[in-house]
Amino acid sequence: MSTDTKTPFEHINGVLAQLKEMRHYAKNNVETLTAQWLLFDGELKKLKRAEPIETLMTRQSELHDALNEEIAALEELAVKLQPPPEQAAQMTPAQSQ
Repeated sequence: MSTDTKTPFEHINGVLAQLKEMRHYAKNNVETLTAQWLLFDGELKKLKRAEPIETLMTRQSELHDALNEEIAALEELAVKLQPPPEQAAQMTPAQSQ
């Protein structure tokens, strides 16, 4: 189905899928950064490099939180935009792809 013929519901679901993928990678990044931080915390403090890493960890966490908030908002919108069951049942298989 081309972009021009997608319904708002289909657009929202596409964006949701992309945001959920971003959230997945953001979570993995936070976990990896935290693991590295725990390994090198003492060394970074000795080198006076702890603060920039803490800032990065905070920013990454804020991104993850913002993604969660936007995903929740778009999921609510998707529920409102979802066609009624009788309308969805009337769609042909070509229309539902």
